Parts: sequence; C-alpha cells; structure tokens
Amino acid sequence: MTKQAEQTTQVAVSVPPHIRGRRTTRGIMLDVAIALLPSAVMACVYFHLYALMLLLVCIAGAVATEFVYYFVAKGGFAKKCSRAGEVVKSWTRQFDCTSVVTGLILALILPAYTEWYEALLGSVFAIALVKMLFGGTGKNLVNPAAAGRVFLFISFSLSAGALLVDGTLTTGSTYLSGTLLSEGALSGGSSYQETIELSLLQLFLGNGVATAAIGETCKAAIFAGYLYLVVRKVIKWWQPLLCIALSGFVSVCLAATGGTFDITLFPDYCLSGGLVFGAVFMATDYVTSPKGTYGQLVYYVALALLTAILRHFTHIEIMSFTILLMNLLTPLIDTYIVRRPFGYKREKKAKEAVR
Repeated sequence: MTKQAEQTTQVAVSVPPHIRGRRTTRGIMLDVAIALLPSAVMACVYFHLYALMLLLVCIAGAVATEFVYYFVAKGGFAKKCSRAGEVVKSWTRQFDCTSVVTGLILALILPAYTEWYEALLGSVFAIALVKMLFGGTGKNLVNPAAAGRVFLFISFSLSAGALLVDGTLTTGSTYLSGTLLSEGALSGGSSYQETIELSLLQLFLGNGVATAAIGETCKAAIFAGYLYLVVRKVIKWWQPLLCIALSGFVSVCLAATGGTFDITLFPDYCLSGGLVFGAVFMATDYVTSPKGTYGQLVYYVALALLTAILRHFTHIEIMSFTILLMNLLTPLIDTYIVRRPFGYKREKKAKEAVR
C-alpha cells in the first residue's frame, strides 16, 4: 500500500460515548452574526456612515487576513502558485465565519472616532496573531476581538469608552499621551473630560453618548441579540445576567465606601460602558471560557468582581481587559474544576439489608 493510500484510509477513533448533532461551527457563528445585527444597525443609526465604514473595514480586514494566512501556510505561493486554485477551494470549504464575527465584534467595541487604518490594524492583529498563529478556530487562548481592542488601546491610546461615575456618564479623552496612559488614565485621570447627565432611558436606548463604542451604546439592541442567542441555545440564559447583575451590585457597594449606599445606581452601573455587550457576546465565547457548569460559575463571578473593582478604581471601561485576563485563567479553572464526563452516571449505593 502506498503512503498516499495509507493517509486516505486513516480513521480518527475516540473513546465512547459519542453524540451527533446538526449544529456546526459555521451555523453557530451565523447565529452570533445575526444576533449582532441589531447592534450594528443601531450603530449606523447613531454614528451614520462612519460606523458603516468601521464595520466594513474590520470585517474585510479580518476575512482577508485569515485568507492570506491560510494561503501562505498551505503553500499557495509554492512552485509559482501552481496550487493556488486548490488552496483557495480548500479555504472556501473550511471557512466557518469566525473571522466575520471577530471583525464585527471588534468594530462594535471601537470608539466612534477610530481611524480606518487603526481598525484595519486591529482586525489584522486579532486574526493573524491571536487566532491563526495558535492554530486557527478553536485553538486561540484569548478572545481575538478583545485582544484587538486592547492592542489598539495600548498602541494608539484610544479612549476606553464611556463609563458611569457617581451618577453621571463620564467620557474620557479622545487621545491620551503615553504618560497619561500609564500614570493618568489608569488612575482615573485624562487630558480632557466631559461629563454628561443621562437618564436610564437614554442609557438603555443609547442616544446621547457621542464618544462611546459604536455597538455598546444601544442596550436594547444588545438584549435583542441576547434573546436570540438564548432561543437558539447558543448561550445559557444565566451567564450574561449573572455577570451583569453581580458587577452592578458590587459597583454600588464600592461606590458606598465614599458615601451612602444608593441602590438606585444599580441600573446605571449595569447599563453603562461595555459591560452588557461584553457579557453577552464576548465572555460567552466557547473557546476561551470554561467547559463545565461549576467552572463557568467561577468564571462569571470572578469576571463580574474584577470588572466592578477595576472600573471603580480606574474610572475607565475595562471590559476587554478583564475578559482577556479571565481567558488566561480559563485553563486553570478547567484543570481544578473538572466537569462530569459526558454519559457518566453515579452508581447508587446498595441499601443495607434490614434485619
């Protein structure tokens, strides 16, 4: 038997039990993209053609980066591109829309004033260095969109967005110098601050926040996407709600250390910044979150506490930072909080005979 014949007859065998279903990675990613559409539409409504430009640049940059990386890695340029057509067909067959979702999420968590070349660099970084370099879909250590957002924040000193502080919405400076980034911004300072009074309805609908991330402003659109994902059974209903509610409550408790306990600030803290968007669309990523239920509980509780504490002391929106940190802790959680094996049933103890 030739070597080629041996390769074609190889079969991957795994230990039973097995489960078979119709759901594929491409189908799940399409569901996530559909759930993100309301936020994308509202971003275009509030920020007009500039938001549409960011969406197109990030999605196109992410997909193109994945294609180029795959084309080079699979030898598309070898022997005067003799295998180019075969490699292109292979990429088309394995394309699972993960790069589309990454580009879409990245665009929606960028501030409205982001330059097009910054958005393009962020999408290239997210796909090439965070996803493809580690092996592609399912093998990345952290959320690519969150990593791209943090990369842009550090590289171009983008403002972290809008965050509610002491009952008012405070928007940070458009650009921060390197000194302010290390000494001022992370301790609550900035070169310019604008304070805006907003009602709960404005926070929920997203109007009036001119410098926030384009997809994080309209919470109504985010919750519409959340309901779609729950109905489609892409995410568990309690995961985002636990993170949002606990983070909001801890934020109220931390605010009370400087004065009186005011529970009426609870919805303000929950609806401000990128907490809702991050909890629904980024923290629930299958690859970078724990697999077992108990591990997920630890993950979302720790994420909520970390987000509330850092938001309180830094006065900036740091959801992408905390998601990255918890992504790095996910392997540790899965190691020490082992989930029950699929198909496992606990043996019932035999009852002692009654004398």
